[in-house]
Amino acid sequence: MHPILGRIAIGFVLFLILFPVLTCQVYIIWPWYGRELSVELITLLFPFNVLAISLLWNYYLCIVTDPGEVPDGWKPDTQSSEGYEVKRLTGSPRFCRTCQKFKPPRSHHCKQCNRCVLRMDHHCPWTNNCIGYFNYGHFIRFLFYVDVTCSYHLAMVSYRVMVTSGRWYHDQPTGAELIFIILNYVFAVPVILVVGGFSLYHFHSLMGNTTTIEGWEKDKAAMLRRHGKIEEVKFPYNLGVRRNIASILGNNPLLWCCPTAPPGTGLRYQLSVADEHHNWPPRDPALANQPPFKLPDSPWTYENGDVNPNLRPSNSQLRGVNGNRHKSTQDPVSVLPPYHLDYEVPEVDTHSGRPYSPGNDSDYSEEGYSGAIRVRRGSEGYEVRPVNREQMLQEYVQDRINEAGRYQVYEPEHTLETSDDDFEKDEFGEHIDEPSGEVGTVRTMSDDDVPLALR
Repeated sequence: MHPILGRIAIGFVLFLILFPVLTCQVYIIWPWYGRELSVELITLLFPFNVLAISLLWNYYLCIVTDPGEVPDGWKPDTQSSEGYEVKRLTGSPRFCRTCQKFKPPRSHHCKQCNRCVLRMDHHCPWTNNCIGYFNYGHFIRFLFYVDVTCSYHLAMVSYRVMVTSGRWYHDQPTGAELIFIILNYVFAVPVILVVGGFSLYHFHSLMGNTTTIEGWEKDKAAMLRRHGKIEEVKFPYNLGVRRNIASILGNNPLLWCCPTAPPGTGLRYQLSVADEHHNWPPRDPALANQPPFKLPDSPWTYENGDVNPNLRPSNSQLRGVNGNRHKSTQDPVSVLPPYHLDYEVPEVDTHSGRPYSPGNDSDYSEEGYSGAIRVRRGSEGYEVRPVNREQMLQEYVQDRINEAGRYQVYEPEHTLETSDDDFEKDEFGEHIDEPSGEVGTVRTMSDDDVPLALR
């Protein structure tokens, strides 16, 4: 997320928190108690303000606390009895090619933060930060205080509305108080419904020591189990409800509601399975016999190393109004003028429906190319073969010259028949005009002036 958008999201969350907290006290509760300080007023508002401050403080910690990243130079201890995570395909320790670091257990790469996060749960746009190992406890407390504070707030406002429905005239709200009562309901009710449902999911994940990503993996394993493809597999990090909560909020239950740092470093986790070699997430047995994936040499590939035979030029068919491609039933008409370099004769069908094959690439070769630019489109993207525009121009000019009736080409006629008298006169170097009888000197012809047939 862009930093500016992240700050806007944080400002919006602060507005949702502060507006009901402040307006309900200033415009609803304070006028209700006659704008006078009393023990009852302090007893009512003091717990509410403590909850609101705890809510803001934990939200601040979610924003500024680093969720944890992989230290530079960290490598898994393959000789340790605590175990380490490996890739299913190669069996080697997990390695992030983006960060160029080994991945500890339960860590994942976040594209928004552009780094690997320890025990990554998700990237939260409302905090503009990843929720990971070191701030997941603050996130759980933040959700808890949102639920409790909104419930307390709705209880106060609802009690004021119940008193308003009574028969005491002096307790009737003013116009401004009535408007703020409605606005507080508009703000608080959607928040407690949305955040409440989100809180239930994360409280369930906390008791099962599961992150959001691991929850998706558990759903996939449950689906494979229902289909009978695998046997029941135990989640390796489930230590029991008490120990699962203690691994995030600390060992002292009295401090679970207070901001504390989680125990440990986030690089190693205790396993609940007795076997050192556990398989999580479980893999579909139908995929076990597949050959290992090999990256092809060419980027223009189909499946695992061949060209897609169903690729067609993008302009071979017309697209209808409903999005389906259909062949045109009208007479072909070119949208380009005849003198354009990319002009094609409409009667010639240059886009045949035959499938493309790597061995027959004559239509796409540079040599002898004529016509418009051909584009192949498919799941791999676009491929435009280069064209020789000089050759296109020469072919275009030659086609226009060879077109019958377009130009009148002058071709000089060479007369090679001569009489014997002309040769005799040429030998004496003079020529006599018969009508006039004048004698003229004739220039001697050189070898260059003699036609090739006479030589």
